[in-house]
Amino acid sequence: MSSLLVLLTSLAFTCGTAKPNAGLKTWGRFSKLPYPGDKAFLCDTFPKDFIWAVGTAAYQVEGAFEKDGKGLSIWDTFTRGGNRMATGDVGSDSYHNIHADIRAIRQLGVSHYRFSLSWSRIFPNGTRGSYNEIGTNYYRTLIKKLKEIRVQPVVTLYHWDLPDHLQQSLGGWSNPELVGIFKDYADFCFQTFGDDVKYWITIDNPFVVARHGYGTGVVAPGIKNDPDLPFRVGHNLLKAHAAAWHLYDRHYRPRQQGKLSMALASHWIKPSRTRLESLRECQCSLDHVLGWFARPLFTDGDYPPCMKARLGSRLPSFTQEEREQVRGTADFFALSHGAALSFQLINDSLKFGQQEDLDLRMLLYWVNAEYDRPPIFVVQSGWYVLGNTKTEDPKHMYYLKRFIAEALKSIVIDGVNVIGYTAWSLIDGFEWHREYGIRRGLYYVDFNTPDMKREPKTSATFYRNVIQRNGFPELPENRPAQGVFPCEFVWGVSANSIQVETTPSQFADPSVYLWNISNNGELMRLEGFSAPPLRRTTHCADYATIRQQVDEIRQVGVNHFHFSLNWSALVPSGDVAHPNTTLLGYYRCFTRQLLQANVTPVVTLWHHTRQRSSLPAPLDNANKWLNREAPKAFADYARLCYRELGAHVKMWITLNEPNDEMVSYQEGHQMLLAHARAWHAYDLEFRRAQGGQVSLALHMDWVEPAFSFSREDVEPAKRVLDFRVGWFAEPIFGSGDYPLGMRNWLRQLNSLDLPVFNEADRQLVKGTYDFFAISHFSTKLVTHAKEDSYTYTAMLEVQHMIDTTWIMSPRPVVPWGLRKALNWVKEHYCDVPVYVMANGVQEDPARFKDSLRVYYLYNYINEALKAYTLDGVNLKGYFAYALSDERDPGFGLYGHVHEEVIVKASLSNYRNIIEHNGFPIQGAAPQQCPSLPPPCSGCHALVTRPVMGFLTLVGSGVLITLGLIIYYTAKRHKECY
Repeated sequence: MSSLLVLLTSLAFTCGTAKPNAGLKTWGRFSKLPYPGDKAFLCDTFPKDFIWAVGTAAYQVEGAFEKDGKGLSIWDTFTRGGNRMATGDVGSDSYHNIHADIRAIRQLGVSHYRFSLSWSRIFPNGTRGSYNEIGTNYYRTLIKKLKEIRVQPVVTLYHWDLPDHLQQSLGGWSNPELVGIFKDYADFCFQTFGDDVKYWITIDNPFVVARHGYGTGVVAPGIKNDPDLPFRVGHNLLKAHAAAWHLYDRHYRPRQQGKLSMALASHWIKPSRTRLESLRECQCSLDHVLGWFARPLFTDGDYPPCMKARLGSRLPSFTQEEREQVRGTADFFALSHGAALSFQLINDSLKFGQQEDLDLRMLLYWVNAEYDRPPIFVVQSGWYVLGNTKTEDPKHMYYLKRFIAEALKSIVIDGVNVIGYTAWSLIDGFEWHREYGIRRGLYYVDFNTPDMKREPKTSATFYRNVIQRNGFPELPENRPAQGVFPCEFVWGVSANSIQVETTPSQFADPSVYLWNISNNGELMRLEGFSAPPLRRTTHCADYATIRQQVDEIRQVGVNHFHFSLNWSALVPSGDVAHPNTTLLGYYRCFTRQLLQANVTPVVTLWHHTRQRSSLPAPLDNANKWLNREAPKAFADYARLCYRELGAHVKMWITLNEPNDEMVSYQEGHQMLLAHARAWHAYDLEFRRAQGGQVSLALHMDWVEPAFSFSREDVEPAKRVLDFRVGWFAEPIFGSGDYPLGMRNWLRQLNSLDLPVFNEADRQLVKGTYDFFAISHFSTKLVTHAKEDSYTYTAMLEVQHMIDTTWIMSPRPVVPWGLRKALNWVKEHYCDVPVYVMANGVQEDPARFKDSLRVYYLYNYINEALKAYTLDGVNLKGYFAYALSDERDPGFGLYGHVHEEVIVKASLSNYRNIIEHNGFPIQGAAPQQCPSLPPPCSGCHALVTRPVMGFLTLVGSGVLITLGLIIYYTAKRHKECY
């Protein structure tokens, strides 16, 4: 009868388990998810009963290593040997700071607190005979205090700190006798604390204990002589856990109703190639770290086949009875993840040629698939900062945000049963082999104060807010806006330059051809024959490149096109009296053809690039913009362009993105004077006749404080915007001088680099605008807390960083940054008309179904609509960047393969937005806008040569009148007969 029961139990377990290697589908599944939509941040909340926890480990925080009868642990011994510099003798002194820890736990608002028992504090020599009542009372008090603040304990029996006596006398976990000793220790803990504990962890991270404690020797007890010893240790750890689980299941669960598991840690790994072999190697890598312990517990009581195949006799084997004893001994899947990543795989041997990655969501999905949907409790997760970091820990905060967000997606999108999340750790402490070189606490511990003062870090504030909101509920500003832009709104597309054809391609071929009209319609060239040269003037229609480019622009559906002229090519000698007339004629034809296609040209006189100055050779060779003659030369060049192209161009950009951080303050000063002279030249000499507008376009990526609730980060963000945008904006749109914050900061640094405007120059520069134009692509975070010297700007004392939840390509995709940038302009310069002159994202040019650009344009334009409709920004137009990959690689709405032009998906989507003039409310009456008038072909002559144009019109009228008189006279004469 008993054997039948065993058989039925076995069959039931087999039927309920997942197929072998079911997790193998994980990589394929995630590769097919919609991009970038699946990568976008998910605003949602966790289930109502979700467990929010925080944790610590005894040796890291307790201290009091010899206090009140505590025995030595293997870490007490290990930290006194070799080249180690520090110990956990005091740690964070939690033994004497229960009240401070409880206060921190209560402030966070967690529902559970995970901590570990120090085995040698309860049993100094590891066995019941050495019982220490005072040490045990410490944990009774801790649990009591937790209950008083309604926080449930999650208790770990063993977190790496084995009583040293057991190591010295028995060889520690290498000895099978420890299975029984651990069972007895667990029995005491269940009996003593179990009425108040509903979640137990038997052993934390057995992989680290076995591989690095008894293999590499990186952690206590530091043994590294026998390469097979880790597998024997792992074998004993599994059997010890199983013994404790069965003990609890039989004797304590009926009354205490708790749950018990073993905390398993893992990295994540992605294939280096797309082949099935690479996926199998990834699976095998996970099997060697996580599956080593998870498969025996959750699947069949035995090691993964991959481990058995590769390790052979080095891996111990379970008897059938042992397999039955181990299998199913976990009530939930306790998963550790985070900073242990770099700690799991100190060398590459277990990566099997694949790439280690940091993806909690995929790991959760793999566990869910591989082990048949167990409830998963993330019992350790977080990141770290350097040891000299105090209460500002931006890196930790944003990694915490990333991991929590991935857990949320795992629940909401992937259907994984994640029941809880544990931020690691509550307070700073002794970080194992890293000692005090890093900090992982949500609370900063000042190790130099007698009471080990605790202060909440920014990560603690963040975590408390997440817990209070139970995740990331959608806020009104996160929701897409519905509505339309005004009828006169400008829709455009930008390009850094256009394709120039100096020799007309039309009528340029002198060859003679036969047209095989009766057969296949091919043209056959006749050898030895050529047509006589044409005696005709060049017409705009002769340029095939103009027709092609204008047609491409027209197909986008825009009403404006922005491009840049080439100063050095138009006036190569620097003398505007001798311009490149051929190129000038080409630009004239191009702008004229744009107008005939109902597309208004927007022309930049000088476009800043880091690669070349684009200045005429005389200036380029003589200090470039630092040449005192540069502003005057630029104004003369501007006059040339206004005179020759102004009939067709009504919107001018003098300087495009001059506010580059590589530009010196002296160069910037000269550029401002050049812009002002060019603006005044138009205002005084051309505006009355041409009726256009002139301004400059500034690069304006948004700068967000890493901690928006911290004044210490708000100020650095303002400072960066002053130096990056206000540098050029304030003299023109504001006071006529550089931002006060900019001057004060440089004065504080004893810097004299920033030039001073004299009164004449101030009056020259101030107010030289007709609109405010920005180029916006991305957003950065800044904090005052230095973390990474590579992204730290010493002069401004700001640390640049990104939110790890942002979509990257290669710059962060942060749509709300555009809305904030537009509001900054409004707040600083009131109701100035604003144009977004360039906005786009770089994507692999080979992706013609450019889903990232589709996502980018939709969401950025939607944020622009919010700025217009909700914030009252005087937004006049939006230009997508860029037209084509051919001129702006990776940014184009058009792609190119050899000679073929490819229309990307983003072009159709952008055109659709333009056709609807935004995002109309569903079911609302369509917006009624007047249709555009047809282009006026004769208006050009009237503007450029009014007398000639007038006489031409009068002459045309006379001829038409005479023609009509002759026609009707002849008709009447014919009727007489």
